[in-house]
Amino acid sequence: MGLFTKDIKTMDDLLLHGVQDIYYAEQQIMKALPKMIDLATNRDLATGLRSHLEETQKQLERLQKVFAKLGKEPSGTQCPAIDGIIKEANETAGEIEDKAVLDAAIVANSQTVEHYEMCRYGTLIAWAEELKHQDIVRFLTTNLNEEKAANAKLNTIALRKGVNKKASTRGVRRGTTAGRQRLVRRISGADNASPGDVGFEEPRAPWPGFFSFRQPQAPRMAEDVGGRVAARATRI
Repeated sequence: MGLFTKDIKTMDDLLLHGVQDIYYAEQQIMKALPKMIDLATNRDLATGLRSHLEETQKQLERLQKVFAKLGKEPSGTQCPAIDGIIKEANETAGEIEDKAVLDAAIVANSQTVEHYEMCRYGTLIAWAEELKHQDIVRFLTTNLNEEKAANAKLNTIALRKGVNKKASTRGVRRGTTAGRQRLVRRISGADNASPGDVGFEEPRAPWPGFFSFRQPQAPRMAEDVGGRVAARATRI
C-alpha cells in the first residue's frame, strides 16, 4: 500500500497506512539511535538517547499490538519523511568537527524526529477515535506521551544542561586569530586580511541553537527554544 496509489479507499485504510508509516519510522529510529549515542559527548544527552532507545523498542511492541487489534500483521511502509530526516542528520554530523557543536546538532536532529513522531501519533489517535477504535487509542497515546517527554528532556539538555551554551563559545566567536582571519577572508576575498581589515566585527549573535519544542498541551502555544520560533499547536 502506498500513499500515492489507489489502495487507500477508506478512512480505515488511511489509518492502517498511518500505523504502517510510524512502524517503519520507529524501526529506522531504532537503527539510527546507536550512532547518535556514540557521537554524543554530553553525558546527559547520551544518557537520554539511551533511555529513548529502550522506549522505542517498547513503542514498537505497542504498535504490534495495534496491528493485532486491527486484525493485520505488523508491517511497515517506506516513509520518505523519516528517511530524509535521518539522512540529513547523518550528513550534518559528518560536517561538524567540534564535539560541543555536534552535541547541539544531535539535540536538534533528535527533536526533529520527535516532532515528526508527535505529529503522526496525534493524527492516528484522532483518526482512531473517529473510527471508534478505542482499543488502540491507549497504545498510541502512551507512545505519544513518551515522545513528548523525550522532547521535553532534550529541551532541558539544550537549555539547562549547557549544550547550547557550550556550543556557542566555539569556533570564530571564541576569538581565535585564525578563526577571525578565516571569516575575514570569506567576507573580503583577501588572502592576507587581518582582524582589523574590512570592518571586522565580532559576531553579535551566539550559536543560534536549534529548535527545541516545549511539550505542548493542545491548543496552547508551543515554543521552540533554539530559534525562539513559536507555532500554534492544535490537537489533530
